Amino acid sequence: MPQVLLPELAAKARTGEHLVSFPTDTVPALGSRPDRADLLFAAKQRDRAKPLILMAATIAELWTYVTGNSTERQIWQQVADRYLPGALTLVLPASERVPPAMNPEQPTTIGVRVPNHPVAIALLAQTGPLATTSANRSGEPALQTMTEIEAAFPQVFTLLPLELGALSHVSSKAIASGVPSTVIRWHGRGWDVLRQGVVDVGGRREQGQ
Repeated sequence: MPQVLLPELAAKARTGEHLVSFPTDTVPALGSRPDRADLLFAAKQRDRAKPLILMAATIAELWTYVTGNSTERQIWQQVADRYLPGALTLVLPASERVPPAMNPEQPTTIGVRVPNHPVAIALLAQTGPLATTSANRSGEPALQTMTEIEAAFPQVFTLLPLELGALSHVSSKAIASGVPSTVIRWHGRGWDVLRQGVVDVGGRREQGQ
């Protein structure tokens, strides 16, 4: 796995030709430019029916990727203000700005999240929103360390250990739970819980979840 400084890692992601990996507050992520999300599906051997998450440094950057009326947006903002940055993914109606590569078979919705981790925030502040997913082969457990990710994805770019350490030490929030984010989907009048993680927001649990 090529290891680089933060500016180069961001530059690699912005080209659209490379995948990057970085820590988050849940599990380490693989990321790509949103319009090149096909790289993520290929690297993970992931079913294209399984959508990705659009991650950004601030929630304001993500609102243009969703569509809803003023009442809905007010509700979504209230949830974001309470739980984000954090381990919560909001699945909302997608706007036309979402690249088709993000959700090839479910183009009407998009999952959005702001991670609560200084390294992730520092990278996303330089790249803009990235298509993301956990760093693992599809169907296998999420990889938790850079050593594991390096072995599984030798073509992916990540931060040099000294750079990673320096960025992590600037904040007490540089702790990963090892548990994927809670995922909730807006259904018009409330929330369905698609995946229960660390964050408990209530809502209606779907059958089979």
